[in-house]
Amino acid sequence: MTLSDAELARYARHIVLKEIGGAGQRKLRAATVAVIGAGGIGSPAIQYLAAAGVGRLILIDDDRVDLSNLQRQTLFGEADIGKIKVAAAEEAIERLNPHVHLTKFAQRIDAANARALLAGADVVLDGCDNFVTRLAVADAAFALRIPLVSAAVGQFDGQLAVYRGWEADKPCYRCLVGADPDRAEANCAEAGVMGAMTGVMGSLAALETIRAIVPFGEDPAGKLLLADALAFRFRTISLPKDPGCPVCG
Repeated sequence: MTLSDAELARYARHIVLKEIGGAGQRKLRAATVAVIGAGGIGSPAIQYLAAAGVGRLILIDDDRVDLSNLQRQTLFGEADIGKIKVAAAEEAIERLNPHVHLTKFAQRIDAANARALLAGADVVLDGCDNFVTRLAVADAAFALRIPLVSAAVGQFDGQLAVYRGWEADKPCYRCLVGADPDRAEANCAEAGVMGAMTGVMGSLAALETIRAIVPFGEDPAGKLLLADALAFRFRTISLPKDPGCPVCG
């Protein structure tokens, strides 16, 4: 797979990085990334993945654009209000980078359809807003042996991790959260969320997705990044594999 002159110019700042180079950019072009949720985390992640030249994006979201989304979901504008999010995202991606191919599913992903929707992806980026969906996505990614980049935001806090739980020394998502699908959680409409914080975590999720395709630096799997905007602090903690985990233990 060769890059055209236009692509060489578009991705020049990647290509001059010795950790990426032309070979890495071709890997990005050949890659497929599934993004769960085109919301606060998904919006900047989609923009940066498209800008980076990921060849194919699978977008999964059953929601429509609402005025209240525009405080943080930078993929959309007022003209998109009422549109299906994945359709509005497709228009934005076409404006940003016509070299990116899009497969869109305007439906909710769940335990019954997750494997079918994620099949063929090289990386899954999960930025959805509810725990039941996150479990379904994580279980399907584990079963398909697809690296999972999972990001979450609440108020002024964010967390990010990469999961490859089928590897002997790496945890899966359930090693962190357990198995209770009915755990209580407040949505952002009730608790509030700092819009710029979703941009931070969505951008970091895109970075780790790119790293999963073109490895560079340290392997992040087995670590959990915690961001606290109130305390102006980032922390990284070890995330060990749970020997009693029902999925990967």
